[in-house]
Amino acid sequence: MAADVDVVIVGAGAAGLAAAKTLKARGRTFRLLEARDRIGGRAWTDSTRLGQPFDIGCAWLHAADRNPFYDEAKAAGRALSYHCPGLERVYQGRKLALDDELAQIAAQEEAFLDALEGGAPGDRASAIRVKGAGGAVGTYLGPMDFGADLDEISVADLASAADLEPNYLVAEGFGTLVADWGADVEVSLNTPVTRIRWDGPGVVAETPRGDVTAEKAIVTVSTGVLAFGGIRFTPDLPEETERAIHSLPMGLLAKIPLEIRGDRLGLSPFDDVLVERYGHHDIYFLAFPFDTDLLVGFVGGDFAWEITAAGEAAAVDFATQSLERLFGSDVRGRIGRSLLTPWGADPWTRGAYAAARPGQSAAREVLGRPVGDRIWFAGEALGGPLKQTCAGARLSGERVAGVTGRFEK
Repeated sequence: MAADVDVVIVGAGAAGLAAAKTLKARGRTFRLLEARDRIGGRAWTDSTRLGQPFDIGCAWLHAADRNPFYDEAKAAGRALSYHCPGLERVYQGRKLALDDELAQIAAQEEAFLDALEGGAPGDRASAIRVKGAGGAVGTYLGPMDFGADLDEISVADLASAADLEPNYLVAEGFGTLVADWGADVEVSLNTPVTRIRWDGPGVVAETPRGDVTAEKAIVTVSTGVLAFGGIRFTPDLPEETERAIHSLPMGLLAKIPLEIRGDRLGLSPFDDVLVERYGHHDIYFLAFPFDTDLLVGFVGGDFAWEITAAGEAAAVDFATQSLERLFGSDVRGRIGRSLLTPWGADPWTRGAYAAARPGQSAAREVLGRPVGDRIWFAGEALGGPLKQTCAGARLSGERVAGVTGRFEK
């Protein structure tokens, strides 16, 4: 049977859109299939719930000196603001850390990063064993950065992540930037792929709206979707590929933005506040980005999964309680609109981004190998040093679709 197209692409996030653009530039035919009713994947700016643009998904434009979105954002006249989250204001319980305590935290962070750079204590250990991994540093570099607690992260995987400086936020929303960039790509929306058959000379992508046959497939869905069997494969994927998928579980970073009416609690735009609480129930706040009235709470790792299971009302109440403990009970009466980002419960992602289990950092390289010379995987999990970022996903899609020549006739 003649193929409908050269390549079928599954998922219209940054990786899928990049793959489509690359294939088009190389004169190849493709079909891009997306389960949602929009493009962008985890890059999604919503302007309705909070009355202003808010990035439900990725917000920081990381590694701007290597990030193709940065120059495009500048060329498009986007309002950009440099901001690297830090440990500038730390509350230990209700107590604000003093200068000498902040200096100790900074020393712990430096020790942690030095130990990572030195390769200790080895890949089979979890990152919690790295020197300086406790307290605010552990929260900042684990749940708030990698989306997982340090005891669940491979040391080697964490060490191989790029320094993401310089970082920028986009006033109009990073998701808006990605949507505009991908607007010229032809996409079949509301078309989830339920099975990929590769038992013949090519591949067949099965969808509720009909099958698509192709010579090759590029699969850009998250490892969470793959691990849950969101797409079935016939025959089954090789055992090493299956193992790699399950060795790269999805971490979670959940946002809880709160609209604050009236005075701003003594905080200035872009201030960083980390609140350490018992039971690893820590929360970080980004204060009033771009001088908006939003105080954006972040929780990560195991606690993010817990709070997502509890639901939006419980999450908003927890963030509100955290502010009441620091700034007084009158805060509650001044909170307006709010939300909880949905990625932990989203069936098309099942998490935020992939973090390798201890001892499993090689899983990314294994997942990057083609299956049967017909199926390639791409996305943030395969973003190389820019893993877990939108830029990494885009570069992964470009690389798989053509930069390496894998799809040349």
